[in-house]
Amino acid sequence: MNVEQMKTVLREILTRTDLTPCVVGHRGVGKTAGIVQLCRELGSSYVPLRLGQMEVGDLVGIPYREGKVMNWSRPCWWPADDEPATVIHCDELNRAQQEDTLQAIFQFVEPPAEGMRRALHTHSLHPKHKVVVTINPPDGTYQVATLDRALIDRMVMLYVETDYHCWAGYAAARDLDTGVRHFLAANSMFLASQGSPLEMDAEPTERGWEMVSILRKSCRFPRDLEMEIYAGIVGKEAAIAFLRWCAENTRRPVTAVEVLNGWDGVRERLEAQRDDLQASTMGDIVATLTANPRLGAEQEENLVRYIDILPRDMRFGLVKSLLKIPPVAQAISQDKYDAVVFDAIRTISAEAP
Repeated sequence: MNVEQMKTVLREILTRTDLTPCVVGHRGVGKTAGIVQLCRELGSSYVPLRLGQMEVGDLVGIPYREGKVMNWSRPCWWPADDEPATVIHCDELNRAQQEDTLQAIFQFVEPPAEGMRRALHTHSLHPKHKVVVTINPPDGTYQVATLDRALIDRMVMLYVETDYHCWAGYAAARDLDTGVRHFLAANSMFLASQGSPLEMDAEPTERGWEMVSILRKSCRFPRDLEMEIYAGIVGKEAAIAFLRWCAENTRRPVTAVEVLNGWDGVRERLEAQRDDLQASTMGDIVATLTANPRLGAEQEENLVRYIDILPRDMRFGLVKSLLKIPPVAQAISQDKYDAVVFDAIRTISAEAP
C-alpha cells in the first residue's frame, strides 16, 4: 500500500480499535510524515519515541520511595488521563540497542486485554490514547534487530511502498520545487529505490484470527486493501483462502444467536444451507452454549427444532457435542424431546465402551 492508503487504514484501526498497527517500510517512504499528517487530521497530539535512543529508565520512569513502597515516576512523554487524545509513535522499534529496552516496550505495544488498559510497568494508558509502531524491514540493508514471533503476532503489520502518484499529490500540496516535480513526472523510476521485498512471513495464530475478527467487525477498509491487511496478520496463504471463502459464501452461515432467538426468521435458510455452512452453524452453537449454557424455554425449543432438521449424521454429531455440556444435556434429554433427540442419544450410548 502507499502512504495515503496507510493513512486510511491507520485511521480505521486507531479510531475504532485498541489494536497496535506496525508500519513497515524503507527509509524515506513517508511513514512518519503520514502518521503526523493523520494526527493533524484527527486533532490528536503526536508523541514520537525514538526507541533506538532510549533506555529502560526512559520508558518506565525513575524509581523513588514513598515510605516502604517503591514507585516509578511517570515519564515526561507519557500522556496523562486528562490530556488531549494522543498518538504515541514508537519509532525504530527494531533499532532498540539494548535487549532490555525491547523487552520493556513489548508490554506497551501489546493490545490491552478486554476491559483493561494498555500498560507499561506501573503506568496505565487511558483508552483515548493510541499507539502506532514503525520499523525498517530486516532485509540486511539496515542495522536493525530481528523481532521475535511473539512480538510480531501482537501487532497488525502494514507494508508501505513508494508510489509516484501518491508522492506527486504530496509534492503539489507542499509546493515542492517545480523542476523536481516535472523531472520525476517524466522519470518516476528515480523517485526512490524499491529495495527488497517487505514481507515478514506472518503465520496464522489464534491471536491473529482474533485481530482479523476485530478489524472485520469494527473497521471499514477499501476492498482492494483487505487481503494485504489480513496477510500481515495471518499470512498471505491464510488471508487468500479466507477471503476466497468469504467470496464463495456470500450467504453467511446462520449464527447461534439467530437459531436460538429468531427461529422463524432463519428456518428456511437453515434448511437450505450447504453442509459446510451447516457445520459452521453447529460449531457456533456448541461454542456459544459452552460459554453460556443457560437456555430459556423458547431457546430450548428452538435448539431442538434445529436438531430436528439436520441430516442424521450431523444430528448425531451435534447432540454428541451438546451432551458434554451438562445444563444443555439435561434440557434436551427431557421426555418431550424424545422423538427428536432419543434416537441420537441411543446411538451415542451404543457407541460408548
